[in-house]
Amino acid sequence: MKKIFVLLIPFLLPVCMYAQEKNPLPTISKPKPVDSETLGDWKTFPEMKLDIPIAKGPFEPTWESIEKNYPGTPQWLRDAKFGIWVHFGPQSAGESGDWYARKLYRPDKKAYANHLKKYGHPSEVGYKEVLRDWNPIKLKPSELTKIYRDAGAKYLMIQGVHHDNYDLWNSKYQPWNSVNIGPKRDLIGEWAKACRTDGMRFGVTFHHEYTWWWWQTAFESDKEGEKKGIPYDGHLTLADGKGKWWEGYDPRMLYGIDLREYKGVEQNANSEWSPPPAGIFSNHLDYAKWYTTNWALRMMDVVEHYDPDFIYTDGTVQGPFTGNGTGTGIKADAMQHVIADFYNRTLQRRGNVNTFSIVKFRDNTNGTVNTEEFGVPEKINTAQTWIAEAPVGDWFYAPGFTYDSGMMIRYVIEAIARDGNAALCISILPDGSLDEGSLKMLKEVGIWMRRNGSAVYGSKAWSIPGEGEIINNKLKMLPGGGLTKRHAEFKFNETDFRFTVGKDKALYTFCMTVPAPNTTIKIKSLGSNAGYYAQSIKKVSLLGYKGKLNWKQEADGLTITCPSKMPYETSVVFKVE
Repeated sequence: MKKIFVLLIPFLLPVCMYAQEKNPLPTISKPKPVDSETLGDWKTFPEMKLDIPIAKGPFEPTWESIEKNYPGTPQWLRDAKFGIWVHFGPQSAGESGDWYARKLYRPDKKAYANHLKKYGHPSEVGYKEVLRDWNPIKLKPSELTKIYRDAGAKYLMIQGVHHDNYDLWNSKYQPWNSVNIGPKRDLIGEWAKACRTDGMRFGVTFHHEYTWWWWQTAFESDKEGEKKGIPYDGHLTLADGKGKWWEGYDPRMLYGIDLREYKGVEQNANSEWSPPPAGIFSNHLDYAKWYTTNWALRMMDVVEHYDPDFIYTDGTVQGPFTGNGTGTGIKADAMQHVIADFYNRTLQRRGNVNTFSIVKFRDNTNGTVNTEEFGVPEKINTAQTWIAEAPVGDWFYAPGFTYDSGMMIRYVIEAIARDGNAALCISILPDGSLDEGSLKMLKEVGIWMRRNGSAVYGSKAWSIPGEGEIINNKLKMLPGGGLTKRHAEFKFNETDFRFTVGKDKALYTFCMTVPAPNTTIKIKSLGSNAGYYAQSIKKVSLLGYKGKLNWKQEADGLTITCPSKMPYETSVVFKVE
């Protein structure tokens, strides 16, 4: 044991010290009473300009320079249409769904009860111990990438760091990472290698902008019971770690600092998801500058060492650190530094910028891609490139999810019919494996994609997204939210259709169910008097069927008689030429 101790300490401490030397934490004042301070006015606060060196190139850290120099969204994303969201990290260990790390400090949540049962009370055993013990021994990115590729995915969105602030790579600027603590593996490095081996595009996602307000539950305590008033472990200091397993690791680098002095911070920390009220953490401007700089450096670290095809930032407003919404706390130009550095590095390495940056929910900006979380827009959106994203069940694993390939396929159809992409998360188990339900579901999706791929990959929206039953003056469509039992049981019929135009210029019509053999269906939008399909139809075929169809274009619609055998699942696709 003595020899092991001697070997470990010289390795661990320099890692912790490295981040501190590169961007040392400023002095933090003692917290003031909860809700005693008013947030600064975010609208009048001038944007903080950060001094962060970036890679040389034409892109400067301003939105104007990024828009001017960006050549446009790469064609490969326009063609890809379907990706897998690898939303996986130590929060899966709680088997409590999304936001486990935050909710384990909330006695009213199931995550708290699950944590008590598995680990202990969060005043004694908190999230840092979850990190210490997490070891996904069955996680094999090379095998999973092949499974995702066989399911028809063309790219992976891989979580780099969630709101829990734990980096899943050999991070220079965050000692709380997967190489130092937990699995002792460079997980992003493994995923990057697997994707390149299989020819899969990949991006890395970053959610740590939220951390400084998201983690405020860790500074609270039980309000009743035998542990009433005993602080959770967010209050611990670097000195408290002396002689403990986490000696040398500053808890502030994981949990952040106590910001509950600002009005609304504690209340919203205990809401379902809300960020604090809009405003500036005016008493912590030095810390805000450190925090935003560290945030950016970590993303730039991944870009430098793993060369992703895209990067992703979470949020609900126009970008990270806007002073409002999920960007509450400070206004700073951190995002512009990251994107400019990313594109300059891409240009140096690849000779052209064929990468992109997802800035979630940002208005149309040349150089950024948007997302639609949980839902799909009602209408076609060609104004900007976007990706519809949703989990099967929840973003992190919990028992009892519904696994149904049909709801996955229909989600993809709804997205591409409106000119988008779709990226779906299939939650990985805490040990790094997929359960049998997930494997079966992905296999079935792959079968459907191989049969109908010409209607999916490289497609674009037609004149209208679809036709069918109208509910409340709107086209009936798959509900929003994470994909659950209600999506699996959602009923379409043989009058519900969606449309895309393939790379071969053919019009593809998706029937959102599988009609019975010998059924005659009518596609009203393809009638000669409908005004959508100008030329006369020359040929109609059913993807996956080698025989000829009986069909007729009439004034009120295109009628098609289905074959005597319909051995298909979920949705059939007709090619119209």
